[in-house]
Amino acid sequence: MLPFHPSRDQIELANVLAALGNPTRLRVLKKLADGGEHPCGSILEGVSKSTLTYHWRALRESGVVWQKPSGRELLLSLRREDLNARFPGLIDALLSSMRIEAR
Repeated sequence: MLPFHPSRDQIELANVLAALGNPTRLRVLKKLADGGEHPCGSILEGVSKSTLTYHWRALRESGVVWQKPSGRELLLSLRREDLNARFPGLIDALLSSMRIEAR
């Protein structure tokens, strides 16, 4: 069974902001911002599998990420095109804010 992904029209700002209101999930956003697909297990080091599953579900069901099977693992990628269509500039603003805070 494939996991639920909302369609572009179903992505709601409140759900996206709630998902990205967690520092761990913001780290995932930063990692996925390169535009590539990443194996789920390679994104966050030192986090239990059950915790990762919890975070992937929050990001996927809010419409922030795509999660697709590839062999024995799942690949994550940022839904930048869909998010930019729904909320222009949001992802870039969040990423810019994270770069400023890192200084």
